[in-house]
Amino acid sequence: MRIGLQIPSFTWPGGTAALAPTLANIVTTAEDAGFYSVWVMDHFFQIEMIGPAEHEMLEGYSTLSYISGLTKQVKLGTLVTGVIYRYPGLLVKTVNTLDVLSGGRAYLGIGAAWYEREAKGLGVPYPATSERFERLEETLQIAHQMWSENNGTFSGKHYQLAETLSVPQPLSKPHPPILIGGMGEQKTLRLVAQYADACNMFLFAGADAVRQKLDVLKGHCDALGRDYNTIERTGLGTVHVAPGQMSAGDVIALCKEMAGIGIQHLIFNMPNVADITPLETFGREIIPAVAEF
Repeated sequence: MRIGLQIPSFTWPGGTAALAPTLANIVTTAEDAGFYSVWVMDHFFQIEMIGPAEHEMLEGYSTLSYISGLTKQVKLGTLVTGVIYRYPGLLVKTVNTLDVLSGGRAYLGIGAAWYEREAKGLGVPYPATSERFERLEETLQIAHQMWSENNGTFSGKHYQLAETLSVPQPLSKPHPPILIGGMGEQKTLRLVAQYADACNMFLFAGADAVRQKLDVLKGHCDALGRDYNTIERTGLGTVHVAPGQMSAGDVIALCKEMAGIGIQHLIFNMPNVADITPLETFGREIIPAVAEF
């Protein structure tokens, strides 16, 4: 089992001036501890389930570029980019750039978007759910075309590209893995089966719900003739490793449970990550223990 770190909050002691050095300490410690991946959200306002909208939020791809320059091994991605925030061709170019400059470490994390407040707040059009999913599917098609030898046109309902040209191509082969976030059975998981290399499940839903969603994904794969085992199955959860909260043993037990239902790559956020101690605990006790799950 692989272990990743998500950083969804930048509200740390020291204020704005301390953001860069604190982030640098977190990500370099995580890499030294053996984390496989580092992820940030692709939001512009903080989301309500984590904190007030007014809390600090860094732009995702700028932040990943900064992290790339500080690290050498960890995979890098957004968990996940809302499809409405960037034109598809520019998004693919951004991911390609991250992949090339990081030495082939980028994921394309993407989803249909949901945070209406930040979209309207910053003047980004926020269409209905059905249209956002249409745009998501076209964006996935554009990404695959831009990663192919076909530099020709793309003509969709929402996007028209005269040249799907992107040079340099990514170092990741055949391309940066596409991770689609979300657990919707009819649309999201069907898009995973048809276009993606990875899915992302929410651990707060519980093991039974995650197992059921994976079964739905397998059904979509069977219907499309896709090998289910070619899809990396990731999960996102929160752990608070601290006295009186969660122990290393608690996290190991959670990892074992999720491995038992088919999750291969667990991505954790930690409310006390800036303390650094939980990252060291992961490196010393948890990552070695779960590596064989």
